[in-house]
Amino acid sequence: MRAQSYALDTTWRALLKDLGVSPANVLRRAGLAEDLLQQPSVRLASEDYYRLWDGIEAELGDALLPLRLCGAIRSESFSPPLFAALCSPNLLCAARRVAQYKRLIGPMRIDVTEERDVVSFELTWLDAPLTPPLSLVVTELLFSVAIARMATREPVRPIEVTTTVLPSPIAAYEQFLGARMRRGTRHRVSFTAADALRHFLTSDDSRWRTFEPTLRQRLADLESSAPTSERVSAALLEGLPSGLVTMETIARRLGLSKRTLQRRIEDEGTSFQQILKETREALARHYLDNTSLPVAEISFLLGFSEPNSFYRAFRAWTGTTPDQARRAV
Repeated sequence: MRAQSYALDTTWRALLKDLGVSPANVLRRAGLAEDLLQQPSVRLASEDYYRLWDGIEAELGDALLPLRLCGAIRSESFSPPLFAALCSPNLLCAARRVAQYKRLIGPMRIDVTEERDVVSFELTWLDAPLTPPLSLVVTELLFSVAIARMATREPVRPIEVTTTVLPSPIAAYEQFLGARMRRGTRHRVSFTAADALRHFLTSDDSRWRTFEPTLRQRLADLESSAPTSERVSAALLEGLPSGLVTMETIARRLGLSKRTLQRRIEDEGTSFQQILKETREALARHYLDNTSLPVAEISFLLGFSEPNSFYRAFRAWTGTTPDQARRAV
């Protein structure tokens, strides 16, 4: 799958200063241009963004980087997700806004779910088979907690935090959260409905109405500038678990007719079925290599009606079975 590029906002310069690390050293470690953070408009592919993050980790040499970053967040710093969150009336609205615009700056989807008295935010990385740095995943999980506390001026605590790989030393993270971190198959943070609806003292609807059209335009520009095949891949990643991956469904999600979608894909030298195959194969390898999910559940997440169909497809792609591929890893 071709990688999307993401905007690197100017907040990074201030964050690195607050962390006490040299931007030049970070960029050198990451193998990126030395003037990267001085450029007025920077876009990075996923692998470069991850290399930048790895460079920060290596330069700082601190296993508590996510906690350091949460402590360095300032309400006056201008970052689109931070601005969208703090202008919101409560955490639930903040998460929905951030979910809408997060892909402007990173290969990640946020799903917001409400179940009885619990509100959960689940993170999904959209650039498989690439794997995000552990500290980046943890920082994203802590972000919602930090925002809730900053905006309410209350010691909001999640009721559960789950991730695929636990950070170390875990005691420091659990002390910050005021909750246990559990190992699971997903990246999720959950709050009571009361905390998710707690009023944000930073809420500012007038500023949000002024700024939202700019974010909408940036999102539209991002989508219109991306190759059609890339947009199809992104739509498939979101639709696979529900099985809604027909060409008609994807065309409707992209605001195109089926004929127009097919023509644009063919103009880029590929086909809908080829993109679907590549997307499924990349996701399958990601799940098998990086999670302990049962093959039957992976089959469901890839949109197959039953595991046997996934087994046949995977053998056709790779010449081996999912179980053999996992044992090889």
